[in-house]
This record gives sequence, structure tokens and C-alpha cells, in this order.
Amino acid sequence: MSRTINYTDAPADVELSLDDPIIVKDLLPPPSELIRKTKKEKITIELDQDSLDLFRQYAKRHNTKYQPMINGVINSYADKFLKK
Repeated sequence: MSRTINYTDAPADVELSLDDPIIVKDLLPPPSELIRKTKKEKITIELDQDSLDLFRQYAKRHNTKYQPMINGVINSYADKFLKK
């Protein structure tokens, strides 16, 4: 059951926007750019149990792994504060 909705009395700015829309490029990068292909090195690290539990819970809820999430946080921190 499909019905057409006809809007009337739209505000002028909305009406103009619909008449002459601005096309916005896709803001998301392609999947190939989402995966960082970098050399990994295994290390031993001690983390606060509370923080680790939060990452594990979030990863489980979103059906992913917690270690790449932690790696992403470390990468973000390094990019923002350590690279000069």
C-alpha cells in the first residue's frame, strides 16, 4: 500500500531547497580505507580491569573484537598528541 504525500504550504527556504538541492558527496570512505594495514607487534601490557571490561562489553554488544578497538584508541591518541 503506497500513497503519495503532497506537502503544501512549506516555508520558503524549504521550498527553495527542494527546487534546487545541493548534492553532497558521500562522507564515508570506502571500506578499503577503513582498515589500517600496518605491521602489528604482539606485546604484553597491563590495563585497568574496569577499562578492559568496558571494551570487552562494547565489543561483545557490537559483535567485534576489543583488541582492535583499544589499538584504535591508542592510534588516535598518538596521532593527536604525540606526532608533531
